[in-house]
Parts: sequence; C-alpha cells; structure tokens
Amino acid sequence: MPSVVALIPARAGSKGVPNKNIRILGGYPLIGWSIAACKSATSINRTIVSTDSDEYAQISRGLGAEVPFLRPAEFSGDSSTDYDFVKHALDWLAYNDDDPDYIVHIRPTTPFRAPELINLAVNAFVKKSDATALRSVHPMSESAYKTFEIAPSGQLKRVASDSTELDPANNARQEFPITYFANGYVDVLSTRFIREMQQLHGDKVMPFITPAVDEVDTEDDFVNIEQKLERNPNFASQLFK
Repeated sequence: MPSVVALIPARAGSKGVPNKNIRILGGYPLIGWSIAACKSATSINRTIVSTDSDEYAQISRGLGAEVPFLRPAEFSGDSSTDYDFVKHALDWLAYNDDDPDYIVHIRPTTPFRAPELINLAVNAFVKKSDATALRSVHPMSESAYKTFEIAPSGQLKRVASDSTELDPANNARQEFPITYFANGYVDVLSTRFIREMQQLHGDKVMPFITPAVDEVDTEDDFVNIEQKLERNPNFASQLFK
C-alpha cells in the first residue's frame, strides 16, 4: 500500500479574514473541519498541519493532527507559493522519517468535505499511472467562453477570441464547452514527480470533479458558509464523531 500524507497549510497571516484558519465555525475552528475529514479518510496515513504559528500548532494538535515542525518565515509570507510549503514539508519528512509516496493537499478554507470523496480522489490518482497530479474542480455555472475581457482598444471582447463582436456570447450555454473552477476540495500530488520536476502539478493533471465548493476568503464568505451550516446542522455531527 502506498504511503499517503495529508498536508494542511495554515499560516497565521491572513488579511481578508484575520485568523480565519482558527475562527470558529459550527463550534469548531475552521481548520478542524479539514483535520476531521482527513482523519476519517481511510486512504490517508498521516495528517500534518504546516503552520508558522505556535498557537495554530497547539490548536491543530488538540484536534488530532500532527504538527512536527513550524514552517519558516521565508515560506510563510504573502508571496510564498504552494510549492514552497510542500517542498519544505517533504524535505523535513525525508530527513526525519521517510518520503511519503503521495501528498494530499487539503486547504482549510474549504471546510465542507466528505471523507469518501477524498478516498475516491486518492484511489483514482494512484491507479492513473501516467498522471502528474490530481486537482479537484467543479463546473462553472456559466461557461468561461461567455465571459469578456477588455481589448487594448478599450472595447469588450470575448475571452479566447480576437473579436469584439459580442452577440455570439448570447448563444445558449449548451453551445459552449463546459469550463471548470479549480477548488480547494482535494489535490493529490506525487512525491516522485515533485522531486524530479520541482513542480507540484505538471502537464498531465487528472481532473477530479466535485460538487460546487464554498471557500472562505472574505467576511461575506464566512457569513454565507455559517448560514449553510445552520440549514444543514447534521453535517458537523457526521464529520466530528
């Protein structure tokens, strides 16, 4: 069986919603929702939180995650990339334990997950030998081909077209290709690919289609997700057993 480590990034410097990763949602810190989903997913061997905060580390351990290191400041700033914190975690694991075969990247700003879907994503990627990574996506409510950008001349033009004629964008949505948002539900990464190519995803990324996902980036997002939880209070009891 392959070794699979869930890696949850939780730096303390959020500006849109201060301390959003530990803000209480339905009686639990936001990060607790991701930890609980990972611990209930049978495909995951270890759940590790990568944080630069002693407070976040203590809270995460109390929720059942491992926090074997604190992320250095150079990998915790606004300009730090996902590759930075994943590579740091892998280097720590290689030095102190063993490299896992796979990393499951779980973003705490996407709290509502089914552990069963995490398992499906991991198992699908493990079986897909030619894929470089797996990313979760959900269909856009409106095809991106019906959207616009501003041409150098200052006029609107259709995305993926050199034409400023907009009437074709009014055609029925069924006439356009389905386009997808990348979301924070679950990404599965190959340690070997990251080591060899110094990239996370590469050019043969397997799509994993999920239901539409709510993510928390602003205060309005937090209000919206609290209201959804009020309408479906059983979700917390199902996840936090």
